Amino acid sequence: MTVLGWYWSRMPDVFWVNTKADGQAEVVGFATTDTLVRVAEVLLDKPGGYLSNDVMPPSVFLDNMPNWEFGVLQQVRDLSRTIRNDYSRSQSQSKEDEDVAKADPEFNVDHQSWIMPRSETEYRSAIEGFTRYRDRLAGGRDAQFFARADNLREWLSQVEKRLGSLSRRLGDSVMVSVINTDLAGDSAAESNSSLPDNVPVQTSWFKIDDIFFEARGTSWALVHFFRAAELDFHQVLADKNAATSMRQIIRELEASLQPLRSPVILNGGGFGLTANHSLVMANYLARANAAVINLRELLDQG
Repeated sequence: MTVLGWYWSRMPDVFWVNTKADGQAEVVGFATTDTLVRVAEVLLDKPGGYLSNDVMPPSVFLDNMPNWEFGVLQQVRDLSRTIRNDYSRSQSQSKEDEDVAKADPEFNVDHQSWIMPRSETEYRSAIEGFTRYRDRLAGGRDAQFFARADNLREWLSQVEKRLGSLSRRLGDSVMVSVINTDLAGDSAAESNSSLPDNVPVQTSWFKIDDIFFEARGTSWALVHFFRAAELDFHQVLADKNAATSMRQIIRELEASLQPLRSPVILNGGGFGLTANHSLVMANYLARANAAVINLRELLDQG
């Protein structure tokens, strides 16, 4: 069981992005949709399959890979929602694509549900829906994908929030408390409850590796999605002179996926003798997040 658990806990390799189906011409939107489908398939078909909802050994004793899966799933959910609400529609009053509208909610089933409904069953149904949408795009049938700057900004805003949250949680491995800045910058802002000036935030020792592997899963999925966006939105990026910003994001995310040379996730002090893997990961994600913010600002410019 130990050997099997180790094999199942290995992170899948990064794959390259397809720009078109075999024997067909390149179509805008194919790379993004096809990459979403392939990332979701890897989530379910990697060695050991989908582990988050397993209730039998050795899967039930593993926590690193289930947290990696959750990081991937979060990005799959965000991109599928963006395809439904933005990429596949020309305006807010436009009709939703039927396959996408049916598939998107199926990705939002509880990731730990093992029966009635079973997570894998719902996710495979969602994959089938997005596959039909992808095939209709490639075949030039009644499917649309609008690669506009405002649509890309909508997805980037979701990525920005995810990366910002993960960077904060990773950094809290060494922070005991932070200054409460929830209402800073707005004199009229209000909250439903009051918090002390110093808010305890330190990550539990038992949760450090969970957050680390969730961040790894997030980075793994985003590397693929940004590569696909670079291809589908190349005209927009060229027009805004933002292609280099996109490449910088991809480079930072790739750096965060370097092989882990330690058998355990260490939580050494920031300037101590031992490594702090959470802080290293937080650094890469914070740099990627800064690049995402810069890219959004470039896309906002006329």
